[in-house]
Amino acid sequence: MVLGGIAGALTEESTRLLGLPLLPGYDLIGDLFINALKMVVVPLITTAIISGMINVGDGDDLGRLGLKTVVFYLGTSLIAVLVGLVVVNLIAPGVIDGQPARELLGLSADTDRALASIEGRGAGDFTEILRQLLPPNLFQAAAETQMLGLIVFSLFFGFFLRTLSGAPGEHLRQTVEGIYQVTMSITMVIIRFAPLGVFGLIAATVTRTGLDAVEPLALFFVTVLLALGIHMFGVMPLLIRLFAKRSPVRHLQAMAPALMTAFSSASSAATLPLSMECVQKRSGVSKRTSSFVLPLGATVNMDGTALYECVAAIFIAQAYGMDLSLTTQFVIVLTALLTSIGVASIPAASLVAITVILGTIGLPAEAIGLILVTDRLLDMCRTAVNVWGDSVGAVILARSEGEEDVLRTSMEELETERA
Repeated sequence: MVLGGIAGALTEESTRLLGLPLLPGYDLIGDLFINALKMVVVPLITTAIISGMINVGDGDDLGRLGLKTVVFYLGTSLIAVLVGLVVVNLIAPGVIDGQPARELLGLSADTDRALASIEGRGAGDFTEILRQLLPPNLFQAAAETQMLGLIVFSLFFGFFLRTLSGAPGEHLRQTVEGIYQVTMSITMVIIRFAPLGVFGLIAATVTRTGLDAVEPLALFFVTVLLALGIHMFGVMPLLIRLFAKRSPVRHLQAMAPALMTAFSSASSAATLPLSMECVQKRSGVSKRTSSFVLPLGATVNMDGTALYECVAAIFIAQAYGMDLSLTTQFVIVLTALLTSIGVASIPAASLVAITVILGTIGLPAEAIGLILVTDRLLDMCRTAVNVWGDSVGAVILARSEGEEDVLRTSMEELETERA
């Protein structure tokens, strides 16, 4: 990451080396890595969920774990939104010298392009979420990476496979387990190239955006980072300590490779293979729990996204001089919580969600132009928080299921065992 940042800072979009442009080279390295990770996402998610359903125990165990997973994800997302709400109200980045900052900030030149990318989208898109739950064509859903439909099918498939007795059921269960193990082996080969992929992704991003783009919106940028930092390094470690009775520092060490990949790729789905590897092999969570909890979390649990949507909406409202009553802020909190779950499968997800919130409180969609300059860098940060939230959920839920090996082995002992 550091080398990628240095390379990007020393490179312009027109820079060439030995007559070859460097930026397309950075893009190629990063794209190959992300494409390789995305290649294994569909078989990994489907086989992991089916395998998790088979191994989760009886119906009571399945219902208990499912209920705890949903409650945990909703609870942490709500906490994240409330953290964002408090921080943005204390700092008030949309108000400069007592005046709304709309005119001082101006709208991003990319506003028209961003609006075009979400044209025709809005609250009505949530009906599409319900349709995606039961896709008419599984192969099309897989090709379009509509993970909600694949997850629902995998849950059904795993539930009924675990009840299938006799030789057919046993053979099919072994086949699913074999596909899962092979997919994980492929994933581990891909992960060996993570340093190169991260270098390319960071170098390309810094080359295009630079760091000067942050200056006009520095206070908003700092506000979001502070809120994300409080949730990631304050709230979530506290939950690990209180409910899992384990060291949050140890878990952070275990998740470091996945968090760096999430930051550089800005994709929870692309990071999922590495997240599962870190949670199982480095944090000691069983495959039974992680295979059920993490794929669901990568699709529906978006703590960082929910927090960002709340901060962005209130920042824009402040910049427009809007009266932010308790009722208005409650609407923003509720809408941010729901949209962070609902728009995960929609293209331009965060822009759609923020547009929905702005429309709900009566602000124009064009107002998203105020935040576009910093969106890419903040997207990287909130994705890391999303992945961290999923992994913390896996640790806490595993401990609630009585797993004693979670975060028991030190990183030094793990490295010794591998050697």
